[in-house]
Parts: sequence; structure tokens; C-alpha cells
Amino acid sequence: MVFNMTDKREQILEATELLLAERGFHGLSMQMVAKQAGVAAGTIYRYFEDKDDLIEQLKYHVLARIATAIQLNVDNDMPLQERYRTMWLNIWHLASSDCNTLLNRNQYECLPTKDNAQFRELEQKMFAKVDQLFTDGKQAGLFKLLDNKILIGLSLEASVALARKHAQGLYQLDEKAIEAAILASWDAIIKH
Repeated sequence: MVFNMTDKREQILEATELLLAERGFHGLSMQMVAKQAGVAAGTIYRYFEDKDDLIEQLKYHVLARIATAIQLNVDNDMPLQERYRTMWLNIWHLASSDCNTLLNRNQYECLPTKDNAQFRELEQKMFAKVDQLFTDGKQAGLFKLLDNKILIGLSLEASVALARKHAQGLYQLDEKAIEAAILASWDAIIKH
């Protein structure tokens, strides 16, 4: 099979992500990535300056994939609770279809970036619909007047934690339990 430049870059990123899920950052080498990706070691350097560049680009790549998945089928004109439920379930489904992303999430968050301010700005743009949900909820007088990051931590982060444990097989939730978790996390952020 012949791959074009973006296909090989994608292969390398996917191989790196898989190896990180299995071995962590300390167990990662460029030779291992090349072998996993099915490319020559030198090929990696056509796309990435070094291991640090590969890891940083992987972090952006994964973040973009997570943002797209979480905001899938979400429209800012939808009712707040419907937007919220859709995002919560999108996180849950991401764990089912892309377990490595959630398993690696904590590792990615701990990685240093070359330009932290630029990274945070990019992250805010990528997750604009999530931020808009909480801004709209506060403006409507429905959500508690807390910083959006705190509201996210009290609500959508619960989905991430539950989905990660579900994906790891630590426990299983049925549809009834999932719906109860959605309502409980919603309850945590609304005014009473």
C-alpha cells in the first residue's frame, strides 16, 4: 500500500498514541514508534523534529480529536440540557470507540508545551461549544455563577472519569445508571 505524506504522518501519530497507552512516555523510543507505524526510523524526522516535537504534535492532534468528538451533533441553538446531555454522551461514546485517548488523557495534560499561552488559546477555540454551553447557562440564570472551568469540572469531567473506569473494565454502567449520572452531574451545576 502506498501512503501519501499525511497518511504516514497519521500512521506515526497513531502508533505513538498506541505505544503511550501501553508503555507510557518513559518507555517510548523513536525506534519503537517507527516499528509500530511500519516506517523507517528516518521517516519520522520528515514530519517531526525530534521526540519532543512528536509528543507535542500528538498532544494537539489528540486534543482536536477529543474536541470534535465531544461537540459532535451539538448546536448552540439547542436547549441547554439537550446540549449538555449530548456532550456528556459523546464523552461516554468516545471511551467506547477510542479507549486509548481517555486512558492517555492524564498523561497528555501533564506534558509541558513550548508555548503554554498559545496552547490554552487553541484549546479554548477547539472547545468553543463547551465553553458556550456554560456561558449561556449562566446568562440564562440556570447555572451557578462559577467559572466555566469549575462548572466543567463538576459536570462533564464526571463523564470522563466514569467513562475511563468503564473503558478500563473497573465497572460497568447500564443505560439507567448512565442517565442517572447525567442527571446528577447536571444537578451539580444548576441553581436550586
